[in-house]
Amino acid sequence: MFDLDRWQEIWYTIKHNKSRSVMTAFGVFWGMFMLVCMVGAGSALKNGMESTIDGFATNSCFVYDQQTTEPYKGFKKGRNWSIQNEDIPLLQQGVPEIQYLAPVLFGGQGANNVVRKDKSGTFNIKGNYPSYNKIEENKLIYGRYINDIDIAEKRKTCVIGERVSEVLFGKNVNPVGQNVKVMGIYFQVIGVARSISQVNLGGRGEESVVLPFTTMQQAFNMGNKVHFIAATAIPGVRVKVIEEKINQILKKQHNIAPTDKAAIGGFNIEEQFTMFLYLGIGIAVLIWIVGAGTLFAGGIGVSNIMLVTVRERTKEIGIRRALGATPRTIIRQIISESIVLTLIAGIAGLMLGVGLLSLVGMVLSQSDSFFQEPQISFAVAIVSLVILLVIGILAGLVPANRAMTIKPIEAIREE
Repeated sequence: MFDLDRWQEIWYTIKHNKSRSVMTAFGVFWGMFMLVCMVGAGSALKNGMESTIDGFATNSCFVYDQQTTEPYKGFKKGRNWSIQNEDIPLLQQGVPEIQYLAPVLFGGQGANNVVRKDKSGTFNIKGNYPSYNKIEENKLIYGRYINDIDIAEKRKTCVIGERVSEVLFGKNVNPVGQNVKVMGIYFQVIGVARSISQVNLGGRGEESVVLPFTTMQQAFNMGNKVHFIAATAIPGVRVKVIEEKINQILKKQHNIAPTDKAAIGGFNIEEQFTMFLYLGIGIAVLIWIVGAGTLFAGGIGVSNIMLVTVRERTKEIGIRRALGATPRTIIRQIISESIVLTLIAGIAGLMLGVGLLSLVGMVLSQSDSFFQEPQISFAVAIVSLVILLVIGILAGLVPANRAMTIKPIEAIREE
């Protein structure tokens, strides 16, 4: 390792045939460069998918009513039904695996449905329980979110989105304590919210006005109707379990055929998240297969050139053997040259790839792109260098064995 003469000899050998060394190293360089770029692109895709669902409960499901498709207990198919307030305690008692349960309402979408003095806008109106913020989390810029007292006392309070606040009050203004008219009724602003997740039901949080669920039902004469139910499972329980139990209870409560699969609509966020997770794993595996294949192709090129080098240095190797050089010394010399050539090319490709990813990351950070922070981790860089080291050793083994088959006397005669 610390034999200076050996390293000088290796460097001289590489410099002696510059064109050949450069062309040989280019295969490894390009393989490492492509691997770094593909891993960085995969990382950017993964970061984009994670940011999309960041702040949204991935162990959640949503259930809503639809028309029945089967007759049952004297009711014809095609019957309309709706989830009611009375269903909520039944679900809480009948499905102990539920962690959070939140009924949700949607309001009218008329033009200029939210007004403050001479300013107005058309925004999404929602009726929520405090527990809904555990499922679709919002960041509070000012004030607070709806609490249990707002629900119990049916207070005329509201949480407005950041965009709503800018339209009605202006930028960087704290509107908490001010009143706004929502669909003709005044509500006091108690908070300003911003969506964390890009998954939004009923519109983006920045463009929504959230009212206490009970207040919205009473103020706008919605009776006991619930538009849909959001629920999360306790840790360790599949969302599919609570989804099936919720459906069973609702079907029994509203006289719906147990076999009617279309009467209750819904979607399972956990299944969607799992699909994204498997997609990410598949992309990562494909990237490493393609990248490693490219690196090994470069390693084969190094091995072939080293075979040519050994053939050209037949006489030199014969003289070394005649002067007492051990087989281990010859093998170590050939493998060392292969490793040095491979590592120099690989590190150059790694550095260029990381630099390109940093440049692309700076450009993407200035835009609202789905791809975010293309980069490779330190662990990936180390694994890549280890792969390079293995490739360098393997690339040198065949030429080293070829060198050992050379007989000293025959090698000295070689011209």
